[in-house]
Amino acid sequence: MTVRAGGELGSRDKVLLAAMTMFGENPAARLSVRAVASRAGVSMGSLRYHFPTQRELQDEVLTRIYDLVIKDDQIHDTSVPARDRLVGRLRQVLAPAGVGAQAREATRKVFEDFLLPESTEEQRAAYLAVGREAQRRVEYWLTVLVSEGALAAGDNTKRARFLITLVNGLGLERALPAEDSILQSETDTLYLAVDSLLGSGSD
Repeated sequence: MTVRAGGELGSRDKVLLAAMTMFGENPAARLSVRAVASRAGVSMGSLRYHFPTQRELQDEVLTRIYDLVIKDDQIHDTSVPARDRLVGRLRQVLAPAGVGAQAREATRKVFEDFLLPESTEEQRAAYLAVGREAQRRVEYWLTVLVSEGALAAGDNTKRARFLITLVNGLGLERALPAEDSILQSETDTLYLAVDSLLGSGSD
């Protein structure tokens, strides 16, 4: 973030800080530009100058949040086997969902915000923004593994969709009753999926 002389944030950074705070308070929140502008203490015109569309604001906020929460430098650590690095990154995606009561609350929130009501354009945009960022992030990890030769060249878009679908299912499982250790079965499933991409026993 850029700090002006006198320690004051610029209007763009005020908007981003307000939007990130609102997202942190409620990850399913719909970042309405009016609410963000009000929280940031800037005019709608100022917000629109920096972020002409709601999608641009949402994408920037999600990119910054993922950059803070999910550290991509670990995907480059070739001292760790590729399969372990990729499973570790996928675990980071799952981490915010929590387990048990926390996972149930997160699932309930998603259901109430995106499935229960008739979907509005704003809700759809918010949901798609999260999906685009997840897709971008997983494709990037796969591209890194292709570039180092740990993963054969191929359609990383389809591969990323496969892994995201798997992670979404595991996130739902975290909210449901389980007979065995959910974290152990989750680990087994993640490694099975990653090995299917890398080739069984790949580094």
